[in-house]
Amino acid sequence: MSNPASGPVTILLERWAGGDEQALSALVPLVHAELKRIARDKLRAERANHTLQSAALVNEAFLRLVGSAPQELRNRGHFVAVASKLMRQILVDHSRQRHALKRDGGDRVDLEAIDELEAGNDAEIIGLDDALSELSRVDERQAKIVELKFFGGLSAPEVAELLGLSRATVDREWATARAWLHRQMSEASLK
Repeated sequence: MSNPASGPVTILLERWAGGDEQALSALVPLVHAELKRIARDKLRAERANHTLQSAALVNEAFLRLVGSAPQELRNRGHFVAVASKLMRQILVDHSRQRHALKRDGGDRVDLEAIDELEAGNDAEIIGLDDALSELSRVDERQAKIVELKFFGGLSAPEVAELLGLSRATVDREWATARAWLHRQMSEASLK
């Protein structure tokens, strides 16, 4: 996932941000496989009968991205981070819709650890999203690490490279964020 400052993805992102719609057409094939891998990894943890497929998740993320004004995306890593955030929003929206349809008030979040969170459990996904939003107000970097690892499906080395951090820093921040989120979600489930 190396991303030299003047690589083809960066150049196309700059052209797209400048209003060149053809740059987006050229960009899609360069990043599609990577985004599909991230989506596939994320959906692998979902329930077996999940209605979203990896291609649909990537396509929906692209639709949301291009449906807004071109963003100032600095490089491939920044693009993947934005796409991961969009995938998070899509999965959470999907969980909220499903959860609203079957709400009975009896759901409780019971977590051993955030990294063992069952992605197919709508109540847990919604609880994680709420707690992650709060974490982003407390520590934006930790929230970004969780978002990239959990919702983006990236490994710790990929997150380290993407954010320009050491692997040790990512591991330390991940552990701290997991503990914080676990506490927040446990407290929320008691309410």
